[in-house]
Amino acid sequence: MAISRRNFIKNAAAASAFLALGVAPKAMAAGPGDKVDNWVKGVCRYCGTGCGVMVGVSNGKVITVKGDPNNHNQGILCLKGALLAPVIYAKERVTKPLIRKNGELVEASWDEALDLAASKFKEAIAESDPDSVAYYGSGQALTEETYLASKIFKAGLKSNNVEGNPRLCMASAVGGYVSTFGKDEPMGSYNDLDAATCFFIIGSNTSECHPVLFRRIAARKQNDKNVKIIVCDPRRTNTSRIADLHMSMKPGSDLAILNSMAYVIVNEELDDYRFHNKYVNFMTNDKEKVDFEAYKVFLADYKPEDIEELAGVPAAQIREAAMIFAESSATTSLWCMGINQRIRGVWANNLIHNLHLITGKIGKLGSTPLSLTGQPNACGGVRDTGGLSHLLPAGRLIKKQAHRNQLEEQWGMPKDSLNPKPGLHTMALFQAMNDGKVKVVLTLCTNPAQSLPNVLKYREGLEKCFNVAIEAFSDAISLKYADVVFPPAFWVERTGVFGCTERRYALVEQAIEPPGECRPSVNILIDLALRIGVDPALIPYKNSDDIWDEWRKVSAMTPYNFEGITRERLKKESGIKWPCPTEDHPGTDIRYVRGEDPNIPLDYPDKYHFYGKPDGRAVVWMRPQKPAAEPAGGDYPFTLTTGRVIDHWHTATMTGKVPEIARSFPNAYVEVNTKDAKRMGINHGDNVKLTTRRGDMTFKARVGDVCEPGLVFVPWFDPKLLINELTIDAIDPGSKQPEFKICACQVEKV
Repeated sequence: MAISRRNFIKNAAAASAFLALGVAPKAMAAGPGDKVDNWVKGVCRYCGTGCGVMVGVSNGKVITVKGDPNNHNQGILCLKGALLAPVIYAKERVTKPLIRKNGELVEASWDEALDLAASKFKEAIAESDPDSVAYYGSGQALTEETYLASKIFKAGLKSNNVEGNPRLCMASAVGGYVSTFGKDEPMGSYNDLDAATCFFIIGSNTSECHPVLFRRIAARKQNDKNVKIIVCDPRRTNTSRIADLHMSMKPGSDLAILNSMAYVIVNEELDDYRFHNKYVNFMTNDKEKVDFEAYKVFLADYKPEDIEELAGVPAAQIREAAMIFAESSATTSLWCMGINQRIRGVWANNLIHNLHLITGKIGKLGSTPLSLTGQPNACGGVRDTGGLSHLLPAGRLIKKQAHRNQLEEQWGMPKDSLNPKPGLHTMALFQAMNDGKVKVVLTLCTNPAQSLPNVLKYREGLEKCFNVAIEAFSDAISLKYADVVFPPAFWVERTGVFGCTERRYALVEQAIEPPGECRPSVNILIDLALRIGVDPALIPYKNSDDIWDEWRKVSAMTPYNFEGITRERLKKESGIKWPCPTEDHPGTDIRYVRGEDPNIPLDYPDKYHFYGKPDGRAVVWMRPQKPAAEPAGGDYPFTLTTGRVIDHWHTATMTGKVPEIARSFPNAYVEVNTKDAKRMGINHGDNVKLTTRRGDMTFKARVGDVCEPGLVFVPWFDPKLLINELTIDAIDPGSKQPEFKICACQVEKV
């Protein structure tokens, strides 16, 4: 490894201090004895921030990673991104195909592994129907990989059982954008972070989950004393420590708080009547169009004084938050899994959008609702390409005949030949595996045996179903259930595109050759599809460049239009934001605004046009407060919540390969409030057993004031302590996203 332990510790100490202030360090350079032969442009492999990187190569090996000064992160990386190099060379890399024989995974030839997998797909389809097979992908896969896999299954195999782990993290954000604006994806960009005078952060520990963006927020506050930060979170995180106002809410009270803020804004006459009268429709939960006066009547139930006990937030704080939000010259809202991973996550997203629509703080630099994405390509790779069971590429819907017909024509298929029935969403898919209805599944770059909620419930299906996995690391828990494993080229061992939170598409260029017998996933997918019997005319690609060019053309007749984002441009530029219809178009910072969004003609009579809706108006929804699926109480008096920590990412199959990170942060733990700990005789470091209605597990205690009394927190990275054995699998009825963030539990000292 290029970085010495001494230099790492010194940099890590500095990084911790910087990050506490919201300032991320410059990436660590190679050691003094290392000479970089060439630098290759790419994108960080971790979160949805999409930081640009420069990959340093020497003698055919990656020896260091630094930030790309020309991308939005301006050369800044967090420690995880700076320490990506050792992940590539982890001893756990799968470098040869594997098949299961006598209960063990053993090495096989490519032909043997491909033929076995193909035979199982053909057998299932012949004996049952196309609904008996499925694909489960990832927001970490390249755009070309997800587009290709989705096309193979939906067009080639006629199975719409195409899902991905973004269903677990971003589905509610999608539902919120679509139901409010008519189209998915944010309307603003990271440029808004540099212009906002108010940041409203709810359900996001930005400092740990998106540290480079947090650094940008903190820098904005440091440079302008008038900037205000509001944080709404039941934990006192590093994010909340820089807030001017921290609303420490009770878990599950988010809908009431957001409606209460709207109540204050309307009753203090801080709404922008000219804007919402012209550009907004008010809609009841039953989709009945009403007027602004009816909305005011709806909000009457959410007077701050009436909901402060439910919310656990003083009425004065709710009023203050609403006033700051509305009176700011420019307000940007940021949220993540704390909002999305709820049984009413779509509603919570709607209510955040409501605040922007009633105040007119939208479509202007510094004023935008901006959901933060968990994975590097959940936006550009899964949401945009149609990699979910109800979607087709570029915002099209399987259930709409006109949308299917467009794709059939573009893909050279007979009219009405695509399957018109949406497939199974993630939780239904894994239940169908339990039930024996889905017999064969292909997974790509994901670890569902650790990441699913209430995961023990789905172990039967994982064992029963024939599992074909494209997976880089042999210690991923899901490989315990794999029958065939294909070794993929990893990260900078192949070329492709990531699309981050702000609609920015950027190229990950190949820097080195893959080890052993590893192949690019697009090559694996094509070879497998041909052996199953997919028409070669559907997948006539020589490489991922061909797939990208087709995807550009598929987008061209939609509001996603990024036909102008060619491979050549991506090689020269460090990311481009769609829509981008022509090669000379600079990309779009703000959607739905005339003069900014190329989808709106310059002679359009109005400034704003929410073209996803038939009448061009966005929707303010009247979404009432609803409790969590399993609130604390009775025999289960505590609330359990989960999340990420700055050191690790998701299931730690990558960060766990970095020795310094693994040693400094080896195990999960449980955060217990000081008052609760004192009452229960729990000291820092004691063993504490958590019990939910799904099981129990023991962790070391971290006693402090991060969690409010009655709340406990466990990070979910640790494969040795699978907290998702305890989480609930209740889902949002709209987005079908599970409620990871709230379940009832018991806490006891062991």
